[in-house]
Amino acid sequence: MVYESSYESGQKPFRPDLQRGKWEKPTDYLFACFGLALKLDVFVASYWFFFDMGLFGMMPYYIYMVVYLVPILVVHSFMGQFSSSGFISAFRLSPFFKGMGFVSLFLSVSMLVYYGIFAAVPLIFIINSLRPTLPWSCEGIGNYANISHYPMTICNKTNTELDDLMASDNETEIFLTTTVHVPSVLFFKHHFQSYDSEKFSYLEDEYELSWHFVGLFVVVWAIVAFIFYKFSETAKFGKFIRYMVISTLVLLLVCFVRFIFLPGALDGLTHYMKPRLDDMLTGGVSTSIMMLQALGAGWGSIIALSSFNEFKTNIMSYSWIIAFGQITIYILFGMVTFMLDHFFEEMKADRFESYVENHWLLFLSSASALASLEWPNMWTILYYSMLLMAALIVMATQIFTVLKSLFDEFEGLRQYKQEVTFGVIGGLAICSFFFCTNHGVLYFSSLSLDAIFSHSVLHLLLLLVILWIYGRERFQRDIEFMLGQPFASWRIIVLRFVAPLMLIYLLLMGIFISVLEHSFSSTVVLIISTILVLIPLLFIPGYGIYNMWQGAGTFCVRFRRACRPTDWYPLETADRQLYEEAMGTSDITHQLYEVTEEVN
Repeated sequence: MVYESSYESGQKPFRPDLQRGKWEKPTDYLFACFGLALKLDVFVASYWFFFDMGLFGMMPYYIYMVVYLVPILVVHSFMGQFSSSGFISAFRLSPFFKGMGFVSLFLSVSMLVYYGIFAAVPLIFIINSLRPTLPWSCEGIGNYANISHYPMTICNKTNTELDDLMASDNETEIFLTTTVHVPSVLFFKHHFQSYDSEKFSYLEDEYELSWHFVGLFVVVWAIVAFIFYKFSETAKFGKFIRYMVISTLVLLLVCFVRFIFLPGALDGLTHYMKPRLDDMLTGGVSTSIMMLQALGAGWGSIIALSSFNEFKTNIMSYSWIIAFGQITIYILFGMVTFMLDHFFEEMKADRFESYVENHWLLFLSSASALASLEWPNMWTILYYSMLLMAALIVMATQIFTVLKSLFDEFEGLRQYKQEVTFGVIGGLAICSFFFCTNHGVLYFSSLSLDAIFSHSVLHLLLLLVILWIYGRERFQRDIEFMLGQPFASWRIIVLRFVAPLMLIYLLLMGIFISVLEHSFSSTVVLIISTILVLIPLLFIPGYGIYNMWQGAGTFCVRFRRACRPTDWYPLETADRQLYEEAMGTSDITHQLYEVTEEVN
């Protein structure tokens, strides 16, 4: 493969953003990647579908780490760290496939437009926990809920009352289940008139906008804007994320210790730790969904975050640390979930016909568990502050990677960084208001689950680009040059032949889950998902054709040239000179210096 500069290919030269900055500490990269595991929407969705699996259900994750996750983390980190570019400009490695970067941009937007829910829900519980009587406590439930609509709650349930209620129900029902309602879930439903009944919204229900949630979304996006007003520089942002992640995990541990003393919590931990073979089978599906979050909601987050590393940062060891750190976070949330779940199991009568409505356990039902503690207001504030901080970390990190990638790719935007930053945040805020409706709140998970398909496609294409088009020998040479240590050939074999099999499995599973989810979702959510998740995949061949159209020669000549690396070199002058010497190419040296002189 011939290496070219943009001058030789006739394209506009890449001009690096010399003001993009670096992490203040190397560990800031680790904390930013740990923060990606705080994206709890897929964790919640996987619990809904198949998460009664316990600790042994997480065992397949460790297999996936070896055959897929860590190798892919290394590839993503290599692209960002070697090029010092975001997830769009890093595809100078093979410009034909730069459309993958734009797909990553749309995937990030698709997550950000709905993820405000995960900050708004904690915020509403924090605000209302300042009241002397918690509205979702047994004492405060009558202030907002029509008790006649809910004859059975965890506050007034007894086995005798349940038997009477069962006997009085319609005898024509074949399978009769009596729902035992949770006050905090009723408190959430109270913000939507269509939810103020025994059911959640159905597809045929009219759309209803909750102005309570509109106000909460405005507050959430105002907080995000303030974060970028104060911490837009890379070093400051990295420091901010570092302290936020540490504080979030400390609060999570504090809440975990306190929850141990809840009724039924120890039974939940025992159930979580108990080895069961069926858990491993169930976990094979569930953990594969969690695993995709290691690379960020926008797929290219690791590429962008690693671009702020020093050139010689050991991404090999860092990738293992990231993988183990993220699974530790998942296990902690899993244990908290099981403790809360078994707390509500204690509220249920010993009969299968009763069901405790512990809906969206980590975010809604947990408030009623907190209300049963001593000093409930304090524990509610601590717990939901942890969830709010987790949501802000995810949103801020994703926006940070989007902005930096845009500034790397589009030179004209660099002189308007502040205007672009707040314009992007404002646009996302406006688009997010759909998820203040009854349908948006209920069916947002469709967007998240659709991303499984898109992520799998992008990972397969990335392996094709790096290991087959760019070439395994060149990749191995570049990463050994960057790290200053050997890169074992068996890792190349895993990336070329084993990881693709895993990705094909994820691709098929993503198609199945998406079809299943949209069969119960609303038409508007399907349209949004199509626009933000599926149609952007056309950017990949579309940009490739555009890149070929700019060239000259026959179709084959244009295609080969579009696939060649263009301006692919380390950003720092000293590293670039050493790289040129390692390549043994003298012609490219002069072209690279011409680019540098124009930038300076």
